[in-house]
Amino acid sequence: MKITRELKTGVFVVVVIALSIWGYNYLKGINLFDGKINTYFTEYNNVQGLNTSSVVTINGVDVGKVVDISFNKDPEKRGQLIVEFSILEDFQFSKNSVAKIYSASLMGGKSLAIVPSYEGENAKPGDYLKGEIESDIFSTVTEKLNPLQAKVENVIVKADSLMGNLNDIIDVKTRLNIKQSIAQLNATLTNFHAASNNLKSLVSDNKIKLDKTIDNAEKMTSNFKKLSDTLVNSNLGVTVKNLQATVTNLNQVLGKINSGQGSLGKLLKDDKLYGNLTNASKELEELLRDMKLHPKRYVHFSLFGKKDKGYKPAVE
Repeated sequence: MKITRELKTGVFVVVVIALSIWGYNYLKGINLFDGKINTYFTEYNNVQGLNTSSVVTINGVDVGKVVDISFNKDPEKRGQLIVEFSILEDFQFSKNSVAKIYSASLMGGKSLAIVPSYEGENAKPGDYLKGEIESDIFSTVTEKLNPLQAKVENVIVKADSLMGNLNDIIDVKTRLNIKQSIAQLNATLTNFHAASNNLKSLVSDNKIKLDKTIDNAEKMTSNFKKLSDTLVNSNLGVTVKNLQATVTNLNQVLGKINSGQGSLGKLLKDDKLYGNLTNASKELEELLRDMKLHPKRYVHFSLFGKKDKGYKPAVE
């Protein structure tokens, strides 16, 4: 049987159409040779770079692909994204399972993993699963750095404000005063250094004298210690007691004198006796003066035994 050109052309066109349909579905994640597949849906606010034909896995095994990503047409969910993905019919899981977007590699490729749950009613084709996004290392670092970046920016703003205020406070006059203070401080340090050198030189020049002075001080301390030990070992307590007794007796005597007891007390306290003593003293003084002026009245002396003629008062 001869095959005509028209038949060949028709077969070629059918094959091309079939390959096109298969390729289109394969790019959408549907492999016509894999058997029957089921499609499910999930929602995200951000798909983190997930795209059609991304791999869908369960426990690390490829079980399907992402078929389509489109915006939700519901006005109440405007901006949310609906992800449609296909899974081979052999895998069964409940509606409580989670569809999680994760990083398939460090290069940033995203995949969709089904975290299966076997509790509850089994999921049916067309059901919506709960969508989650797994934080990768870069997003984690970014989450940690964002608060730190905000704090650093805040610190920089405050530092800039502080420097501005400082520039406003430190005017030309203040800067000049600061320079003068620094210059005076340098001069003070220089003088202190010079005084330190002079003190060092003084100590060095008088080292022998200082050593002798220290030795003498040590000797004095030793002698004082010996004297202290001597006083402690002596009957210093007995001496102090005797001294206290003497003072007590003296106080008693002085008390008696003040109260007029005894001869000395009567002398001090008896005015009549004092007057008599004063008069007797005056009379004794007059007697002595008269004896000095007229000794012959009181003393009779004869070398040859001449008879005393007696006392005759002088005629004045």
